[in-house]
Amino acid sequence: MLRVKNVSAYYGNIQVLRRVTFHVKQGEIVSLIGGNGAGKSTLLNVISGLHPASTGTIFFERKEIHTLAPDKMVRLGLLQVPEQRQIFNSMSVIENLELGSYSLPRKEQKRTVESKRREIYALFPILEERARQRAGTLSGGEQQMLSIGRALMANPRMLLLDEPSLGLAPLVAQEILEVTRKLRDNGTTVLLVEQNAQAALEICDRGYVLEAGRIVLEGTPDELLANDEVRRAFLGKDYKEKWER
Repeated sequence: MLRVKNVSAYYGNIQVLRRVTFHVKQGEIVSLIGGNGAGKSTLLNVISGLHPASTGTIFFERKEIHTLAPDKMVRLGLLQVPEQRQIFNSMSVIENLELGSYSLPRKEQKRTVESKRREIYALFPILEERARQRAGTLSGGEQQMLSIGRALMANPRMLLLDEPSLGLAPLVAQEILEVTRKLRDNGTTVLLVEQNAQAALEICDRGYVLEAGRIVLEGTPDELLANDEVRRAFLGKDYKEKWER
């Protein structure tokens, strides 16, 4: 569904991505893990058209997309849920959700918006309770739910999720990741960037490790969880002891 081939990217003179190559099949959750500064968010921004690639090609459903503007990506069904949520604080929950439907054809909007909103409320019941509340007064977890819900209003075929559990309480983070699994089960393909490597690998179908702008490892969750370097770098001593018991 998504193919990234030999993509490099810079910020000024600093190279952030170095010939990155990977793929995501339709119906998968693919996790991308790595430390701070590895280039994970930059890679998502390049895929979604927010940052230019200096070299390489990107294909979405066999269409070459790396020269397209972000709004064109959205219309193709490729949407990014950004780190730090970036919701409209002064607007209500329901207004934020409705903004997510802007890319739908006009003749479909009226019919589709209500049904999509019901789907989102089924995933995140708290958003229905908060529908008339200003988004800026929501908790961090509720804002993350709203950010995901806003993207879902555009009826995406693939979601790019950038650190969805960042800064959330463990139970809320777990709920967000469980919803990610439900989205996959309902037909939405997901590329998940997460610093919580253990949680990301527990819900994904395959994973990649990004280090200093390069893909250095790939495999199934079991393969990556059994890898000594992954366990040392991302899972810590406690996980290693638990694994060995």
